[in-house]
Amino acid sequence: MDVQADRSAGAAGSERPSKGELLIQSMQELLWERGYSGTTPAEVQRRAGAGQGSMYHFFQGKAGLALAAEIRMGEDLKTEVEQRFVDREQTLDRVQSYLAPDGVVTRGCRLGRLVQDEEVAGNPDLMKPIAETYAWIQDRLETMLTDGVERGELRPDTDVQALAVTILAIRQGAYTLARLADSDEPFRQATIGISQLMEAARPKR
Repeated sequence: MDVQADRSAGAAGSERPSKGELLIQSMQELLWERGYSGTTPAEVQRRAGAGQGSMYHFFQGKAGLALAAEIRMGEDLKTEVEQRFVDREQTLDRVQSYLAPDGVVTRGCRLGRLVQDEEVAGNPDLMKPIAETYAWIQDRLETMLTDGVERGELRPDTDVQALAVTILAIRQGAYTLARLADSDEPFRQATIGISQLMEAARPKR
């Protein structure tokens, strides 16, 4: 069954989400809390208030449900990235906004942390939406930096691809350090460090 259509039908037909939607939401929560390997179908069903029949009606088992949850998390992450750039015209402001903590950083990146799960890493289907999401973010950062070059905010010889990868890597690394420190401080330090890199990339006056 088309889960996207089911999602729309559940939203339009009643205030209560459909069983398929509840299963996706529950899987999203559990993937963030416990990872893929630590999540069982029974736990997802229990949290969603759905039976085994509902799960296999909408999805092809645990992996199929996890794939739907990953796609949803990717969509949400893209929306979040775009929202961080709203009403910010200067390139440095956009980068600083992208690196700002989101209030739950000590839990780690809900999508990126799944790469560390061996069962996910060994499953090309489960890796695909994660790779596509971060490729999209990298491309978005490259576009933003290219705009900065064209507006004269960054030097013409700036390697926007390398700088975009650096920004993305620093944000993902800051999640790991935040979890270790149980603090948002690594994100504050990351913002300072990137600001210094961006300053070095500014044209000399």
